[in-house]
Amino acid sequence: MGAVLATDVGRKDGGPDITVERGQRAVFCGLTSIVWLHRKIQDAFFLVVGSRTCAHLIQSAAGVMIFSEPRFATAVLDDRDLAGMADCSEEVERMIAKVLQRRPNLKTLFLVSSCPSEVIKIDLENIAKRYRERSQGSLRVISYSGSGIETTFTQGEDSCLQNLVPEMPVHTVEKNQLLVVGSLPDIVEDQFARLFGELGIEELNFFPGRQSETLPSIGPGTRILLAQPYLGETARALIARGATLLAAPFPLGAEGSLAWFRAAAESFNVPEDVFKSTMRAPFERAQRSLEGCKETLENRRIAFLPDSQLEIPLARFLSRECGMVPTEVSTPFYDALTMAQEAPLLPEGVEWFEGQDLDTALDRVRASRPDLTVCGMGIANPLEAEGLRTKWSIELMFSPIQGFDQAGDLAELFARPLRRQARLEVGSWS
Repeated sequence: MGAVLATDVGRKDGGPDITVERGQRAVFCGLTSIVWLHRKIQDAFFLVVGSRTCAHLIQSAAGVMIFSEPRFATAVLDDRDLAGMADCSEEVERMIAKVLQRRPNLKTLFLVSSCPSEVIKIDLENIAKRYRERSQGSLRVISYSGSGIETTFTQGEDSCLQNLVPEMPVHTVEKNQLLVVGSLPDIVEDQFARLFGELGIEELNFFPGRQSETLPSIGPGTRILLAQPYLGETARALIARGATLLAAPFPLGAEGSLAWFRAAAESFNVPEDVFKSTMRAPFERAQRSLEGCKETLENRRIAFLPDSQLEIPLARFLSRECGMVPTEVSTPFYDALTMAQEAPLLPEGVEWFEGQDLDTALDRVRASRPDLTVCGMGIANPLEAEGLRTKWSIELMFSPIQGFDQAGDLAELFARPLRRQARLEVGSWS
């Protein structure tokens, strides 16, 4: 399919001029997000209604140990289902019954639709509703879309959390509290909780939390701080229920983390001297951790192809704190709500793209030959074969990268392929 381009489209929201591409894409689907969601929400089960390809994708991405029993499965649609020869709803309910028989103490069950189940119109929402009523409140059953027809893989989490928001209780009396939104590794969540506690922000919840049984209440006085940049629809759902979104860059790097915490501190009227005394040590520690990578990264040219929606915050971090030069920043979807504090921090001269047309994107990379290209796995191998260094964007989803203590590790993820290239070049002459 050829690209339909609208060149240098001026954003009505005052954001950057972006070239919009609509063409052939190469991305994982939203089912991939189950891998980190099922590790985060420890009392939930994810049942995908999809094909054998869906099952292979999740198993491959998860790398589940043979000694552990994963909390996800696939109700496989076979030829009879796809041909309309079987009652798919009955088959899905039979699979749900098997899951509940094996896990009688299950608190939350997610029914996840896929491309095949959406194409043949399986109504998972009504199936979920029937099971909620049947369990009389003992089991929360939530349906959401993990399809990759029109989305990229991180939007699976956005769809999941968006459909959890209606389950959250609402308080009508103003209650000052902070809600950090977005799945975080437990070690990062613990670091953030400690720092917020030192700032005196004690009414703190994380969404999603480690247990889904008790969801935090929301309403007037609830401030949202996004930890992940791809949760625009979840943020809008929370705002519609009375919460307020705090404007902040994302907590990537020393500078981004400091600004992220400052947004919360200012909203909760934390005294400036308390903020400075709390942030000084972790901020300086993060800056020192970056020094080892700056020599490798400084003045190196980097291009971001659209994949994870982390592209803009990463480009900001690498350009401002590591001295890299972004030549192209492409993102699957530019969300003015979540990117309002990030986009102005990128240097001038960057080419912006929304969406993707694979052929033209690869042509640009081959023509500019950046030192490093951040892209999906399926694009990386062909570029590597052509002598271009790459970084898999999906690797960033499985690594702790947020916060002060992870700043050096984040920079190292980008320095590593460049160092490897340098060693290979020296080795070829020896």
